[in-house]
Amino acid sequence: MYEVKADALEESFDALGQTDKISTLEADVAALKGQVAAVQRTAIARPALDGVKGGDVDPARAAFVDKYLRHGMEAGLELKSFTGATSATGGFAVPRELDAMIETFLKASSPIRSVANVVKVGSAGYRKLVTTGGTPSGWAAETAARPETGTPVFSEIVPPWGDLYANPSASQSMLDDAQFDVENWLAGEIAMEFARAEGAAFVNGTGTNQPKGFLTYTTTNEVDSIRAFGTIQYVAAGAAGGFVATNPQDKLVDLVHALKAPYRQGAAWVMNAATLAVIRKFKTSDGAFMWQPALAADQPATLLGYPVIEAGDMPDIAANSLSIAFGNFRHGYVIAERNETSVLRDPYSNKPYVNFYSVKRIGGAVVNSEAIKLMKFSIS
Repeated sequence: MYEVKADALEESFDALGQTDKISTLEADVAALKGQVAAVQRTAIARPALDGVKGGDVDPARAAFVDKYLRHGMEAGLELKSFTGATSATGGFAVPRELDAMIETFLKASSPIRSVANVVKVGSAGYRKLVTTGGTPSGWAAETAARPETGTPVFSEIVPPWGDLYANPSASQSMLDDAQFDVENWLAGEIAMEFARAEGAAFVNGTGTNQPKGFLTYTTTNEVDSIRAFGTIQYVAAGAAGGFVATNPQDKLVDLVHALKAPYRQGAAWVMNAATLAVIRKFKTSDGAFMWQPALAADQPATLLGYPVIEAGDMPDIAANSLSIAFGNFRHGYVIAERNETSVLRDPYSNKPYVNFYSVKRIGGAVVNSEAIKLMKFSIS
């Protein structure tokens, strides 16, 4: 009897030991699962090494950056022709994300683009109809006849176009480096060059294979009601090569009110840094500066309540110079551009560097000469 009881007791101790072993094994399994989850989280959080940041990776974008920009592999990419006459010289359409990045840089760097009317087109040309004079109307009694009124006159505006191109280069070793962000580098290089060329063309462009700048149009001191269509009105500063000595700020007020009231809503000043330095010293009769600094970050300063856009391509103050523009450029100036920027990878012309020939077709012109006024530094 004693032996039987001892056997049962030993079996109970054995069962208890097995339970402890099972608990220990379960704890080990749980710890192992935690380690696996930590490794997975680390792998997910690890940044992408292909220059594409963010969550889901667009396969087309990844193929463009990794295959074409870095290694020149053309398989599976969309081929675009630079000209409509022949497809012998081709390029590749920039992915949407990269093109949007270039657009953001251009808006930040090109001052006229930030205030003008930018139109995206899908063809090589752009035309806009502008009515000159509006639709005449008349009054009549309740039962009187209604004779036919006049017909508005339409004018067609065709902005001059040109191919804006940039040709930055990089060494193949830089492109082979997985840590080198080729996408941001290429967008930044293209944007800086495009912004410099755009700023000059929108202000002083000749209109031959490039946009026509608003300072290159015919100017006159005639008011809107009698001025010929397509000419821009100027207000004389009253002195040759500078402002008048007494109350020079009055001429700025005259320039503001030379613009019709509907266009003053959304109008802005455009001038370079040297001209702005002169105007910032103007004071009212009570000693307050007419120029007011911005009240928030990324907001322009104001002059007489209107924002000031600093454009380096505007001329300095000199005899007969058109150094100050005031107007509603969203109504007055149009920028037409193709939606896509094309890039051609050229590893042969400048060995051991790889050139990225980038081109975008852009046009620009004044569409409403009443919406832009200029100050001419002359006596009359």
